[in-house]
Amino acid sequence: MQHSELDFRSRLGSSGSGVGSRALVGAAGLAAAGLVYSTVIERNAFALRHTTLSVLEPGASPLRVLHISDLHMMPNQRLKQAWISELEALEPDLVVNTGDNLAHPQAVPAVIQSLGGLLSRPGLFVFGSNDYFGPKPKNPMKYFKKDHQRTHGEPLPWQDLRAAFTERGWLDATHTVRELEVSGVRVVASGVDDPHIERDRYETIAGRPNPLAHLRLGLTHSPEPRVLDRFAADGYDLVMAGHTHGGQLCLPFFGALVTNCHIDRSRVKGPSNWGSSMKLHVSAGLGTSPYAPARFCCRPEASLLTLTPVSHGDADYDADQSLPQLARETL
Repeated sequence: MQHSELDFRSRLGSSGSGVGSRALVGAAGLAAAGLVYSTVIERNAFALRHTTLSVLEPGASPLRVLHISDLHMMPNQRLKQAWISELEALEPDLVVNTGDNLAHPQAVPAVIQSLGGLLSRPGLFVFGSNDYFGPKPKNPMKYFKKDHQRTHGEPLPWQDLRAAFTERGWLDATHTVRELEVSGVRVVASGVDDPHIERDRYETIAGRPNPLAHLRLGLTHSPEPRVLDRFAADGYDLVMAGHTHGGQLCLPFFGALVTNCHIDRSRVKGPSNWGSSMKLHVSAGLGTSPYAPARFCCRPEASLLTLTPVSHGDADYDADQSLPQLARETL
């Protein structure tokens, strides 16, 4: 009897060890599959988000605005470059770029070539930290700290990028007020340098924008609440931002784990309200740091915004689609 019990326990221990080993192998397999999916598949599953926002003054014609952000371009990223080059077919009325275009000192030609004909359309831009400084490896746990110490990488050729943008006709909105007419719509636009690295100087643009404009547009790379509050107080209709990458690594049914700024998770990407009368649109961006080349439940994206006049009963609309269907109308 004692021999049988010992034999049974021995077999049970061997069986339990086998189950545990299989569980570990299974978990490792799932982790490996998730790593491949997030770094190879979803990171390159570029999408175009369609959004309709009622922000224009009554009587204005609808305005189609292409919002691009956070390209984090490397010279060898051919898939991303090819995808961006196809956005020209959208023929937007206005292009808005909210920064972090670069991830390599030699990436300026790739950015300019990718944007192609979009640079011939009316455009506005502000820069982010990764236009000025290259990326550096970071401890991922730092993103869970609101005010972690930031370090900069090597300087990037932002002057060359700015010159290329402005030579093609895009307007730098950094710490200045721009007035332009686009497809019959009078736009006042102003922006700040990147609040994420405390380069913003809102006092340079403070004050109520032209009341005769159909659209009062604010630009910032990082959607920091202190900056958004100033735009809202001055009477801006819409602020466009990037920086968050939409959370980059998200959980199903939960969403973003972090925003990498002081904005709340519910506003990490897409449209939202800020205050009683201002809209905010945050782009999830098209790239990642080369030291964290992964996305999960958060595809890289550009956004095509259709801005319409404000009227009672209007509802905003937001949806996304993949690039091969660029020419298809949004359902």
